[in-house]
Amino acid sequence: MKQHRALCVMVAIILLIFPLYAQGKTERQEPLVVYAYDTFTGDWGPGPELVAEYEERYHTTIKLVGSGDAVSMMNRLIAEGKSTPADVVIGITDDMASRILDSNLLTPYQSPLLGEIPAFLHFDESHRLLPFDYGNYGFVVDSEKLERSLWPTSLADLTDSRYKNKIILIDPRTSSVGLGLMLWTIEEFGDGWLTWWEAVKANVLTITEGWSSAYGLFTEGEAPLVISYTTSPVYHVLNDESTRYQALIFPSGHQATIEGVGILASSTKQEEAQHFVDFLLSDAQENIAIANSMYPANASTALPAAFDWAPKPPRSLSTDRTRLEKNLERWLTEWTEVMSR
Repeated sequence: MKQHRALCVMVAIILLIFPLYAQGKTERQEPLVVYAYDTFTGDWGPGPELVAEYEERYHTTIKLVGSGDAVSMMNRLIAEGKSTPADVVIGITDDMASRILDSNLLTPYQSPLLGEIPAFLHFDESHRLLPFDYGNYGFVVDSEKLERSLWPTSLADLTDSRYKNKIILIDPRTSSVGLGLMLWTIEEFGDGWLTWWEAVKANVLTITEGWSSAYGLFTEGEAPLVISYTTSPVYHVLNDESTRYQALIFPSGHQATIEGVGILASSTKQEEAQHFVDFLLSDAQENIAIANSMYPANASTALPAAFDWAPKPPRSLSTDRTRLEKNLERWLTEWTEVMSR
């Protein structure tokens, strides 16, 4: 009888302890949640490969979440606020950083890798956004659809009627690439930037919500010119062994862009998040540069010869952050009014 009672007590204790043990085990196995824009997380982006490498090397689990274009991703984060499940966010660009920084959703992290990143790429002195790659916006031309004598040599050229229905653009309200072009025209034309948009509107085949759809239409042959990056041809050289798609370099300069990675202040996995960020800024840099067709932030990263097809503009343009913060909403409103007329 006593043995039976003792056995019952032991079973009861096990039943009490096991759920707690199982719960703790589940909590330890919860993945690190990483938000990134769709082209980063897609099959041809760097995300899947670098996550697989990280998981295998460090025996941890990463949940990579595609969140639309960079602007859509940022809007999602801000809407979720402190209740966001994200631990890390990848792809907030310098030209839209102020809004996410003002939300106080990110926490500072001075990675030991920052010393290997050139000073001109450090766009956030608070170290809440750390640069992981960079490049310049530019127009890419389909050399089989547009003869070389017709290739534009400036933004102003694109307003010529010979480019009617030959240009694919992206909405600056939903895309960092679209926003980059809008800021580029502001830097290039000053107070006359809206005049350029009014004129170019007649030549635009379509304006998409994101880069993926715009570039997809371009490679499908819908139009011979698309707003993208000066580094975009690298992808085609590496993957298609083709130089059909080429970047147009304008002597007056191109708007620069820097992509950053940040850690959410609300994350309960701060050490794990920091370790993952360090990986992005070191071992993952070559993979990111090749798959993203962007320049790596870490200056020690070796690049393949295909980057010879990513010509650097003679001049990089950027918009002063204070001016950007003060005027961005007004600029977007004015752009919308012009393009919807």
